[in-house]
Amino acid sequence: MSACVQHGPGDLPRSAASPRAGRRRMGEPLRLAALLAPAAILFAAFFLLPLVRLIAIGAGGPQGWAAYLTTLADPGHLDSLASTLALSAGVTAVTLAVSTVAGLFLVRHRFPGHALLVALLTFPLAFPGVVIGFMVIMLAGRQGLIGTVTQALTGGKLVFAYSMAGLFLGYVYFSIPRVILTVMAAAEKLDPRLEEAARSLGASPWRVVADVILPALKPALISAGALCFATSMGAFGTAFTLATRINVLPMTIYTEFTLQANIAAAAALSVLLGLITWAALAVARSVAGTSVAAAG
Repeated sequence: MSACVQHGPGDLPRSAASPRAGRRRMGEPLRLAALLAPAAILFAAFFLLPLVRLIAIGAGGPQGWAAYLTTLADPGHLDSLASTLALSAGVTAVTLAVSTVAGLFLVRHRFPGHALLVALLTFPLAFPGVVIGFMVIMLAGRQGLIGTVTQALTGGKLVFAYSMAGLFLGYVYFSIPRVILTVMAAAEKLDPRLEEAARSLGASPWRVVADVILPALKPALISAGALCFATSMGAFGTAFTLATRINVLPMTIYTEFTLQANIAAAAALSVLLGLITWAALAVARSVAGTSVAAAG
């Protein structure tokens, strides 16, 4: 007797199922392309095309592509670039030091007003750069608090809001919230048993910090430091507010574009600024992993 095979209502012969599966496989790339199309259009319209246009403008002057080299050879531009690099490096170092100490303390200790203190430390995230600059003026400007106090104590008024020192203070104030949140998030994941083991082996508190805590926080510190450096390199609002005696690259670009009408030089300097910040983020990403945000 021959066996009789019965098919359920959901079973299909292989000859009928194979074409349907093939059509599904052929349709997957189309569906994927349809999903990616809006993102690709936005990327091309708001990033790729403006960037290509900016690069072309930088080479659109009388000197052509040589404008990028001559722009770097200009003493004023080189001085502005050096000042911006030094300022950003200093802001990054101070911000990392302050934020690491404060972040570890806030993670390890709970006390009345803890939540309020964290909120106050992160409050500058709500301020644009212009407001930060105005606050620096209120603190260290001609009518600021520091000037009033020093005049009462010494007879001379200390004013530094409109110099690199004022811009440094504003950038540090602006950067601490971003770094301290990253440090606190990383510090909460530290295993306290590693520190206890180091202490049981006779390590001093400083050795525990140097050999256990800082290596564990290294990826977060590199990531936060790279973002702090990139932000300080390109910040404009605070520098514009305090721009009496300040020579940084964003202000140089603004001056070339608006006052000198040298659009090619402004574009070339903008490309240079973007390359520097991108390089800093790329190096940090290669060292710390994928936790560093992509430059954009």
